[in-house]
Amino acid sequence: MPLSEYEQRVLAQMEQHLRDADPGLEKSFATKGRLDVKKLSIGIVIALGGLAVLIAGVAVSQVWLGIAGFVIMLAGVMMATSITPPRKGAAPRRSSSGFMARQQERWERRQDGR
Repeated sequence: MPLSEYEQRVLAQMEQHLRDADPGLEKSFATKGRLDVKKLSIGIVIALGGLAVLIAGVAVSQVWLGIAGFVIMLAGVMMATSITPPRKGAAPRRSSSGFMARQQERWERRQDGR
């Protein structure tokens, strides 16, 4: 369901107020890192190895082995989901206001076509 003009205006005012209240917030969203495929694959292998150790610990009724397997799994998952920070020379991403402006233009084009 599309937003009414009043709702669009209120949303724009809320966005502007949020930008004015915390200017660093927009930068923190704009400078996200990316997932490293090498870390992802190594993390998955480590997590699967930890799962094997966990199952082996349960099979031989050794609690310490099961705990070690769980810790290894956790380390693998943490490595797989870690995000590399963006490079300093990388171009900054567009701000959310650019996204909203594009959405607004698309909405207006659709309304003019009706």
